[in-house]
Amino acid sequence: MLDQHVLVLNCGSSSLKFAILDAQSGDELITGLAECLISEDARLKYSYQGQKQTESLIANASHQQAITRLVDIIKANKLEHSLIAVGHRVVHGGEHFTQSVVITEHVKQVIADTISLAPLHNPANLVGIEAAEKAFDTLPQVAVFDTAFHQTMPKHAYLYALPYELYQQHGVRRYGFHGTSHHYVAKQAATVLQQPFETLALISAHLGNGCSVTAIKNGVSVDTSMGLTPLEGVVMGTRSGDIDPGLFNFLTQQLGYSAVKIDTLLNKQSGLLGLSKLSNDCRTIEDAHLAGNAQASLALEVFCYRLAKQIAAYVVPLGTLDGLIFTGGIGENSQLIRQKVIDSLNFFGFKLNEQANSQARFGQSGVITSNQTGPQALVIPTNEEWMIARDAAALALEVI
Repeated sequence: MLDQHVLVLNCGSSSLKFAILDAQSGDELITGLAECLISEDARLKYSYQGQKQTESLIANASHQQAITRLVDIIKANKLEHSLIAVGHRVVHGGEHFTQSVVITEHVKQVIADTISLAPLHNPANLVGIEAAEKAFDTLPQVAVFDTAFHQTMPKHAYLYALPYELYQQHGVRRYGFHGTSHHYVAKQAATVLQQPFETLALISAHLGNGCSVTAIKNGVSVDTSMGLTPLEGVVMGTRSGDIDPGLFNFLTQQLGYSAVKIDTLLNKQSGLLGLSKLSNDCRTIEDAHLAGNAQASLALEVFCYRLAKQIAAYVVPLGTLDGLIFTGGIGENSQLIRQKVIDSLNFFGFKLNEQANSQARFGQSGVITSNQTGPQALVIPTNEEWMIARDAAALALEVI
C-alpha cells in the first residue's frame, strides 16, 4: 500500500509547529516546534523515536531557515521518501473556501486578500507555505482552513445586525475558528455514540487558551461562538469574549485608551488572566481556587457560567441534543470545569459519572455521563494535525 505520510505545518508569526503523521492511522513519526524565530533565541525542538532533541538556530532565523533545518532532519532520518504531501493550517479562508484545497497561485492570492480579516495569522501562514514550496517542490501543498467547517452556517447565524454594506463590501460577518478541531471531535463522538455522524445533533466545546463552542447538526456546523475574529464568544485564557461594544467608547472617552491599548486589553490581558489576577493557565487557577483564593474561584465561576450559557443557547439551532463534547487542553483535562458546566446543564438530563469524569484526562477519552436516556457528555482529545494530514493525503492522492 502507498505510504500516506504527510508533513503538517502550523506556522505562527514567530513559530513553526510541525509533525509527520501517517494519514491513515494518525501515528506520529516526528513532532516538533521551531520557536522564537526572528530573534536571538531562535531554537528548534523535536521528538523522534522517543528521543527529544533541542538545538539552537542561527540568530534571527527565518521560517525558511527553520524549514531548511527541518528538511535536513527529515533527510537524516530517511523520512522524505515516504512523504506524499505537505498540509498547512491556514487560519482564515473567508468565504472563499468551504473545504481543504491544493495550494495554487490563486489560492495564495486569496489567502493574501484575506489578511485584513486575520492580520496576525494569514501572513505567517503564507510565509510557511512559500518556504515549504521551496523545500518540498515536488510535493502537493494543501491548505486546511480553520474557517472552512463553519461555512455551512446559515446567513441568519453568521450576519451581524450592522449596515448590510459592511458585509457586502468588507466581509464583516461571523466566520468562526477551530473548525478543524470541531469537525474532528464531532466525527469521533459519532463513533463513540455508535450513530451516523450525519444524523446527530452535537455541541462541541473546544477549550484551551482560545475557546469556542460549535453547534453541529447532521454533520455540518450551523453556529459557532467565535466571530469575525477569535475574540468573540466565551471567556478564554487572555481574551474577554463577548462584551458590550459600548465599552470601546467608555475606554476611549473616559479613560483615554487608544485603539491599540484596547486591542491589547481585550486580547491579551482579559479572560481568566484578567479575572483571576493570577494567570491564564487554568491549572494554576484551579490550584489557587482549591487553596481558597477567592479571585481564582470567581474567574472559574464566570468561565463556567458563560460557557454553560453558550452551550444551552445552541439547542436553538439544533432543536435537540445528542451529545456534548469537551476537547482542547482545558476540555480534555479539567474534570472540575466539566463538572461545573454539566451541573449547570442538569435540565438536559445529564447525570455525571464522577469516576469516568476523573479518568477522562491526559489523553483518555469517553462518555462521562451515565444517564440512560437523553444526551451524553463526552471527552474527546482533539487531533487537528491528523485531520490536516487526512485532508492533505486525500487531495494528494487525487493529484497523483
